[in-house]
Amino acid sequence: MPVQPFRPQFMKIGVLTAALQELTPREVRDKDPDRAIEEWAEFAREVGADHIQLSAALHPTETDVPPEAMLDPVANTLDLRQPFDRDRAKRARAALAASRIGLSDIGYFDNMLHDDAAVRNKKHDFMKRVMDAAVLLETDAVCGFVGRNQKRSMDQNLVDFAEWFVPLLKYAKERGLTYRVEQCPMPGWTTGDNFHNNIAYAPGAWIALHRICEKHGVGDQLRIHYDPSHAILMGQDTRSLFQYLKDEGYGFLIGGFHVKGQVIDGRGVAAWGYGGQTMERGDWKAGKASENPADQVNAWKKQTVLCEHELPGTAKHDPLAYLQNRSVDWLDHQLAARELLTLDVPNTHLVVEHEYPKARVQEKDRLAPVLAGSIAFTRRIDEAAACMYALQHEVLAAQDIPAQGRGREAYRS
Repeated sequence: MPVQPFRPQFMKIGVLTAALQELTPREVRDKDPDRAIEEWAEFAREVGADHIQLSAALHPTETDVPPEAMLDPVANTLDLRQPFDRDRAKRARAALAASRIGLSDIGYFDNMLHDDAAVRNKKHDFMKRVMDAAVLLETDAVCGFVGRNQKRSMDQNLVDFAEWFVPLLKYAKERGLTYRVEQCPMPGWTTGDNFHNNIAYAPGAWIALHRICEKHGVGDQLRIHYDPSHAILMGQDTRSLFQYLKDEGYGFLIGGFHVKGQVIDGRGVAAWGYGGQTMERGDWKAGKASENPADQVNAWKKQTVLCEHELPGTAKHDPLAYLQNRSVDWLDHQLAARELLTLDVPNTHLVVEHEYPKARVQEKDRLAPVLAGSIAFTRRIDEAAACMYALQHEVLAAQDIPAQGRGREAYRS
């Protein structure tokens, strides 16, 4: 019998800088925007990360969606109000090198299919600046949403995708970049009743979009930045989702991961189901959508009445919840990724995304041990999965020794 050595392969562990958007106070970074990157590089090393996903966003004075209307924090750690030139990039790269921190990609999460051409063009121009910055910072990807044209059906949005989004992918291709799409459905993004406001929300949609990309020569530019919290929100589990991609021949589509969980509230599901609260949310006043951003945030009750974001490691171990797809089974998540997807494991990023509401403190000293614990948990879970995979699928398999038991099965809970 051939003997296969035990050589587990681990993923790269990072953190999204939106976790602490005010690490560098606004009055400081507005005057010296690159201070934010320098201080986040130091903070990332302090909390045990190896990489950062650099958050970019339209400045609060420029955005069409006020920060107060958003469920999650919006951070412009990468400030692009002024041109990001070679000197700024050199300063940022020096800060990362000094702290021994890598850059996984740059994330800008906005609606690229907005129905208003002026608003959409503003967002596209900003995304192009993000891509140009990615080149100067010597990373190979950007991360974001596709979005949705609210005035048209989902099928009509496929036409809009081909007309409006494909040119962004061509811009990325010219610069040697990949666009990784996070699959959040963004149910509370507007005060309307649509639940799916980002059309790239599930594998069936990813495949439809990728086929359009292939027709336009940009199939290699579209990849998915998978976040299991959004799968839980829609009643899915990671293993089944990955199995479906493999079955359909699209196991290559996932190119990175947000490590964020979701804890389903059974009482909220009993009240409203998985569509969330559909009426009397507080985002409409006197028969019309409120213009007050503080009211508009209530649109997110389409999500928050039935679930709460989990920072990895903060939710109690709950085997029954895993089997009911009501919480992320992190160990099986990492096993399934190795078993079912086409991944270059050592070059795949696990990016911790912190959106657990009760731990959304913005004081560095308070947040540091919270993030450090979550990052450590993520690293150890990945290491455990890597060891199980190497032992079962390589060492034992090479000697025709079967693994014990059955494990979790796709399409069954």
